[in-house]
Amino acid sequence: MVPQAEGSGPPSPQDHWLTCRDGVRLVSRIWEPEGEGPWPVLLMRQPYGRAIASTVTYAHPSWYASHGFLVVVQDVRGRGDSEGDFAGFAQEARDGTDTLRWARQLPGSNGRLGCYGFSYQGLAQLLLDADGPLPDCLAPAMAGLDERLHWASSGGAHWWALGLGWGLQLAAERLRRRGDSQGWLEIRGALDSGQFLSTGPELMQRHDPGGMALRWLRSDAGEPTAWSRHSPPDALWRQPMLLIGGWHDPHLSGVLDLWQQARRRGGQPLLRLGAWSHLRWDGGLDGLQLRFFRHHLQDAPLEPTGTPAVEAAQDLAQAVALQDCRGGPWLRGRSEAPGGREQTPGPRSWALGSAGLAAVDPQEGWLAASAPGDGGGGGGGARPRQPVSWVHDPWRPVPGRGGHLGLDAGLCERSDLDRRTDVACFSSTPLEAPELIAGWPRLELQVAADQDGFDLCAALSVLERSGAVRQLCTGVLRQRGPHCRQVRCLTLHLQPLWTRLEPGERLRLSLAGAAWPQLAVNPGTGDQPWGGADSRHRVITYWLATAESRLTIAPFAWTEAGANCGH
Repeated sequence: MVPQAEGSGPPSPQDHWLTCRDGVRLVSRIWEPEGEGPWPVLLMRQPYGRAIASTVTYAHPSWYASHGFLVVVQDVRGRGDSEGDFAGFAQEARDGTDTLRWARQLPGSNGRLGCYGFSYQGLAQLLLDADGPLPDCLAPAMAGLDERLHWASSGGAHWWALGLGWGLQLAAERLRRRGDSQGWLEIRGALDSGQFLSTGPELMQRHDPGGMALRWLRSDAGEPTAWSRHSPPDALWRQPMLLIGGWHDPHLSGVLDLWQQARRRGGQPLLRLGAWSHLRWDGGLDGLQLRFFRHHLQDAPLEPTGTPAVEAAQDLAQAVALQDCRGGPWLRGRSEAPGGREQTPGPRSWALGSAGLAAVDPQEGWLAASAPGDGGGGGGGARPRQPVSWVHDPWRPVPGRGGHLGLDAGLCERSDLDRRTDVACFSSTPLEAPELIAGWPRLELQVAADQDGFDLCAALSVLERSGAVRQLCTGVLRQRGPHCRQVRCLTLHLQPLWTRLEPGERLRLSLAGAAWPQLAVNPGTGDQPWGGADSRHRVITYWLATAESRLTIAPFAWTEAGANCGH
């Protein structure tokens, strides 16, 4: 490639076509470095149009090209300008394998290849034929293998707003390819006005009836056998891998599952978890990715970053680096604990307590920390622990806010929500010393309702010394059927977290019967929730036995021999 003269404008990428084994042609846009090659290839395969190239989170491909990489961004089958019909993840193993073979032989390629991308692009780089070629290294971000647990639902409840929004984005691209501008505008208008929360399924049925998102919404989120779980080639787990996730991203459990599986199969993946949502990376990790790819594809030596604020994140010799989910500095997975304590503490448990008014007064309910070895029963002394009841009114469902499932994902202030009388709150005593709260939060609740269906929507927050209630993570459990009327011990899992609490701060648990529109409103009839409330939705009364309920945070275990990231 001839170097450009100063002031001549940006380099012009070129489009190249690949013919797959079945004759379908896929188009890729290629950015070449200046100077003489050959160069290693960086490959991204995505369904949103190759010109975008995931620049919503990553640096532009020309930046990577300027550092000596031949960057290839492909429109997957049936998307952008590529031929064929889009079939979602099911198509990517064959097409991905064909693309790897083709990209290694491109003019200017030296045969070495790495993959990068997040979300759809993150999983696409993991899906390859079992007996096909592998990338030399890869950097999947914010993705997972299980379509039910990592892409579409939590706790038996579909991701309503997220699922509809993504499905309609894919449907709009299908309409653009067909030249249906009126249909495209109809979808765009529904998204802009918020009407998609009620009309989204019908729009997808008309404009993309075979789409993944609609199929997911129609599948039972509580039935694993109805869903696909993908399996990468076994050897891929042992390739150099950089895994990137966000504490406020819906795919976090998928990233941790990838980490765990790679370690179990003999891999040595790097893991970076930041205080990010799906689309907000606050500067991202392009510098780390560049160092990762330069090391594995250009044989660059490992060098310290020299940037103290992100040193742990950027250090390729560090297997695990985590950012406090409230932002701030990066910490290594097994050191730098506040007060010199081990960074991965043992399990923590708190008993729920109330005199019965935890849903009336947000300050009344309490979390009593368990002493080591007491079995999680909690202290509480002679304080009474009475049942708590609250009423979910479908006319005014509790709003979902922030967290990992919100269109406004991330940290948020929720003191106004906690003041509602359909939200039960339980708060710890103020801390006397700094404390690390890290791991998988789990609720064991003795609960029942007076209808044949209900949702339990939980939020874990920190009560800051300023009086703000800063939500850290959320979780949901959906129940349907006659058993809902019987008191049972139910287990609810929340999004993992990692944060340092300061002296004077308190931990708070909030429980509600809805998180609209993050989740469809449970009708209480036993039927599958579908959208917002209508005249058939029932008022639901909850009954919670606080004396038999507790919050536990199971720690992460970052070890050399393996990783326990599950729950």
